[in-house]
Amino acid sequence: MTVSILEQRRIEAAFAKGIYEEMTATLGEEQATAILSRAIVRLAQETGAAMAQLAPEPSIAHFAELMERWKLDDALRIEVLRQDETHFDFNVTRCRYAESYREMGLGKLGAVLSCNRDGAFCEGYDPKMTLERTQTIMSGSTHCNFRYTRAP
Repeated sequence: MTVSILEQRRIEAAFAKGIYEEMTATLGEEQATAILSRAIVRLAQETGAAMAQLAPEPSIAHFAELMERWKLDDALRIEVLRQDETHFDFNVTRCRYAESYREMGLGKLGAVLSCNRDGAFCEGYDPKMTLERTQTIMSGSTHCNFRYTRAP
C-alpha cells in the first residue's frame, strides 16, 4: 500500500503534535518549536539527498519531476511560470497541506511542519540549488511563490 505524501504528513503531524505538546510543557514553546524545526529541517535535507540519488545527476528537470509526488491527491495546485535548466518558478494556488494542519488544530505549527522543509529539501537535493520564497498560503497569503535556481 502506497501512502501519498499528503497522508504521510497528516500521520507525521498527529505524532509530532503529541511530542510537541510534551516538549512545550517541559521546555516552553520557544524551545519546543526550535527543536521540532531543527529535526524537520535535518530530515528534509536527508530526504532531498536520497531523492537526488534517483537521478543520474541532480537537475531542475528531475527536481520538477519529483514535485509530482507532492501533488498527489490534489495536495497542491501549481501554476508553472518558468522551467529551464537553471530555474523552476511556480506558484502554489492551493495547498491541502496547510488546510490539513489547520483542520488538525496545528495551523500555528504548519510552517514548521511543512514550509521549512522546502528550502532544506532543495539543499539536500543539490547544494547548487537555492529557493527564494517570500510568501506562503500557510502564513495567510493568496499563494506561495516558489523560485528555485540552480547554479551552472
